[in-house]
Amino acid sequence: MPDIPACPRCGMENTYPDGDNCVCPDCAHEWPVAGNTEVDDDAVVRDCNGNLLSAGDSVVVVKDLKVKGSSINLKQGTVIKGIRLVDGDPEHIEGNSDRIKGLVLKTCFLRKG
Repeated sequence: MPDIPACPRCGMENTYPDGDNCVCPDCAHEWPVAGNTEVDDDAVVRDCNGNLLSAGDSVVVVKDLKVKGSSINLKQGTVIKGIRLVDGDPEHIEGNSDRIKGLVLKTCFLRKG
């Protein structure tokens, strides 16, 4: 049996081949068998549904979030316009809501809007 690498996203070793791709059943990440996607994953920013995000996009908060350092909460459905990507960190974006400026948000709580 060929040596199947651990998942580059979550690090779990419970991976299996599926055609030309390797699949991680723990986080549902798929990557090509021959390619090294660790470098590519650093440059790709995705929302909670797996849609690609780029600078200037608008996103919607999918869950009520408490904001550290503020008594204001971000409600589900709040729109964050004109996001900025954080260099070297595909799990965070920067943006402003109507009520709070200078937010840093995790992409797992956002969907492209």
